[in-house]
Amino acid sequence: MADTEQGNGLAPRGSKETGSDPEMNGGVPGEKPVDKYGFTGGAQQHCGESAEEIPIEVLRQREAKWLEMLNSWDKWMAKKHKKMKERCQKGVPPSLRGRVWLYLTGAKVRREQNQGKFQELDNQPGDPKWVDIIERDLHRQFPFHEMFAARGGHGQQDLFRVLKAYTLHRPEEGYCQAQAPIAAVLLMHMPAEDAFWVLVQICEKYLPGYYSAGLEAIQLDGEILYALLRRVSPVAHRHLKKHKLEPILYMTEWFMCAFSRTLPWASVLRVWDMFLCEGVKIIFRVGLVLLKSMLGSQEKLKACQGLYETMELLRAIQPQYMKEAFLVQEIIELMVSEKDIEKEHHAQLRRWNETHGDLRCKSPPRIHGAKAIMAAEPPGRQDLRQRPAIIVKSPLAPQTDGGRAEVARENGKTKAKPEKTITPPPEIANPYSPPSDPSPSLHHMTVKASQESLSSIEHDTYL
Repeated sequence: MADTEQGNGLAPRGSKETGSDPEMNGGVPGEKPVDKYGFTGGAQQHCGESAEEIPIEVLRQREAKWLEMLNSWDKWMAKKHKKMKERCQKGVPPSLRGRVWLYLTGAKVRREQNQGKFQELDNQPGDPKWVDIIERDLHRQFPFHEMFAARGGHGQQDLFRVLKAYTLHRPEEGYCQAQAPIAAVLLMHMPAEDAFWVLVQICEKYLPGYYSAGLEAIQLDGEILYALLRRVSPVAHRHLKKHKLEPILYMTEWFMCAFSRTLPWASVLRVWDMFLCEGVKIIFRVGLVLLKSMLGSQEKLKACQGLYETMELLRAIQPQYMKEAFLVQEIIELMVSEKDIEKEHHAQLRRWNETHGDLRCKSPPRIHGAKAIMAAEPPGRQDLRQRPAIIVKSPLAPQTDGGRAEVARENGKTKAKPEKTITPPPEIANPYSPPSDPSPSLHHMTVKASQESLSSIEHDTYL
């Protein structure tokens, strides 16, 4: 790799920053305390009192229910979608979150129907323009998370691979900086190939047009949010209108990063569970809840009498409004549906055409959630089949064809038990275990580094 600029998040070739194995694995030198989400500090670190602590017995019951759903995903989606939605609202078990997101988004089907596609893109050098921009962005993504803290570590390497692959998959769209935190959240829960396909689904189905040049789609959604706010909180709407505070000024990062850079981490995960199940209406609801909570009464508006004060208030949402329990309950209770969003979308689109002319970027229609995605592209049973399993062979008996061994004994013959297929327990193994010969830097453009990372097919240890 060519020498990199100092401070861009990458270790230059020949640097002494190779460090120990934990450091290469995304760890932080000095053994800083790490919370249960992998953060070593920063605003999103888990403090303990703000997140719901689920009893272990309840968690195991939820895992068993989700495993049942994953084993017959198409039937649950077709006949028991309401129950699935309720379980997403309760929160997906951490041990299964990566796999559930893969299924909810339809990325599992895309991956199965495009075997080898990610490897093909991964092996290509990429457009030097996008490669350079992506490399400069790597160190900015969750620098307090152990996976992305080390320069040139496996977290940053896989983030580079996923983002570069997307620019090759959609060369007309290229790379947008807001895609990086989305991909980073996914990599915290799944291997690079799976993260790539979930990113593709989010960009193409959930948030189409968000990452295209001109940001027309996000501007349209800003106007939709503003119009919905008039119904949800007239007080907040009047205040923003009075001070001519355009939605694009405060909601861009919220929506484009799906609140991954705004909320405490426990709330981020709960919002994403619902977002990937129910679609973009969840993102709208979160935005509306925050605006209503911060600006929804005359008493609250006393602290922000002008545009500047209002912007500062919205940049620093009060912690009590972002807590997991409060936010999730408010999201569930807020009556904003797909129909409301689509109706307002058409109204804002007509207004846009009158004032700006036709949209320059023709993005595909937005699909509202997991059920709609599956209905639009019905999968085959083979596409939904779960691959991972561990075959345990008895070390005591020689095996013959068919998995049954005849064990000769002095007093006769006894049949050995057949080999067992055991489903691994619902804990996620670390997909970024240190390689035997780690390298501290990314290889410029080709980046075949991090091949030691978990492959979703060959080394999948997920349930």
